[in-house]
Amino acid sequence: MAAPSKIEPGKLVISLDFELHWGVRDKRSVSDYRTNLLGVRRAIPAILGLFEQSDLHATWAVVGMLFFDNKTELLRHLPEVRPNYTNLSLSAYEEIDRIGDDEASDPYHYGRSLIEQIQTVAGQELGTHTFSHYYCLEAGQTPEAFRQDLRAAIRAAKILGIELRSLVFPRNQYNAAYVEICREVGITSFRGNERSWFYRERNEEEQNPAVRGARLLDTYVNLSGHNCYSTAALAKSRPFNIPSSRFLRPWSSRLRHLDRLRMRRIKAAMNHAARHGMVFHLWWHPHNFGANLDNNMAVLREIAEHFGELKKRYAFESLNMGDLATRFAELEAVA
Repeated sequence: MAAPSKIEPGKLVISLDFELHWGVRDKRSVSDYRTNLLGVRRAIPAILGLFEQSDLHATWAVVGMLFFDNKTELLRHLPEVRPNYTNLSLSAYEEIDRIGDDEASDPYHYGRSLIEQIQTVAGQELGTHTFSHYYCLEAGQTPEAFRQDLRAAIRAAKILGIELRSLVFPRNQYNAAYVEICREVGITSFRGNERSWFYRERNEEEQNPAVRGARLLDTYVNLSGHNCYSTAALAKSRPFNIPSSRFLRPWSSRLRHLDRLRMRRIKAAMNHAARHGMVFHLWWHPHNFGANLDNNMAVLREIAEHFGELKKRYAFESLNMGDLATRFAELEAVA
């Protein structure tokens, strides 16, 4: 039975944190994560192909340093004010002397050709994951450094004619004090965090086994609820906070026997959003699909097929973050 007409159709929002080695450099070297990083160059075309086939819209939140195809150009666009983390290993600027000269020689730190592929597919939004994979809750960083970082990201995107409207905070270090800076530079939406205690924004020191374990368990067992959101509630903030609902964990041979539970958890939340006219926000990193691509694509294909069923039954919509922010602004103007 179709949803009553008085209920606004539910929305599936997808965002991907596109970062290559800039997003994991303090945790993994290129040599020990090479398969995943190189695999991104197969994963992105595969994901885009499925998105196009299934009419799925998505926001690709790109680290600004990936917009360049050579080191000379990157160095010319660095911001004057940079984060002065107490833990220097967190700073992407510590890596620049060691990267290659261009995308051909260093596919781990440059991504312009991949960004250009994303631009060719309808419904795909290029957003920002900050310029330097900026950590908003780490000791030593400042509001001015964050402001300069976002402005550098905006300048980098303009090289390809892209106007940035949506932001994803790296490591989900959502900083409420910086929302006004986002608005100031033209950001209209950002991805906030789920409401449960184990998804609360934390810096690296505050991450602990209990938090990580609870998040892992929540992938398979409903600890935190569906994490779906009413459009009325989301439309109240400026910039619009479009929180995460579910991280799509990469396929694991060790945990493959739990895959049915993982999929059931995702589908149940999608069903809830479709039936009640709510927003369900799914996210992951392209490098999560860099290894075991066929297995990961099979999971994503099943999600896409389920979206198609909900679209037919409930008029479930696929919107990227920018789409949804525009919809909210239009509704606000009418009101």
